[in-house]
Amino acid sequence: MPDEIIMEYHIKELSDFQLKRIARAMAQKFPVPITAYLSDVFISSECAVGIVFGHSDPGPYEQHADGHILQSAPIYELRMFGWFWVAYTNRGNYVLATFKRDLGRRSLRALIAVADKPELPAA
Repeated sequence: MPDEIIMEYHIKELSDFQLKRIARAMAQKFPVPITAYLSDVFISSECAVGIVFGHSDPGPYEQHADGHILQSAPIYELRMFGWFWVAYTNRGNYVLATFKRDLGRRSLRALIAVADKPELPAA
């Protein structure tokens, strides 16, 4: 058995556009404490998935350090402040700075549409 261990390390660098949007978001005042800023966001299973930047707690192994992919806890509320959406979860509040091309805004609209539908009464 070889003594070699292969690990995959997923990290993505941010573009100038993404960095500018994150800088604008960080400069903006929000009425709630912000846990992190997410870029290239899309919504999956009611969670925000994106590239994290400026996380308040990068974790013991730096798993939430800048440039890493993060999946939030399920979103229970979305609010727009100025140009940015803030996703409220049980683990923190995330600013959605940019959306993934083609999928991001569409998945956000789908989440909003599902949240706006009234629940059917139980039969």
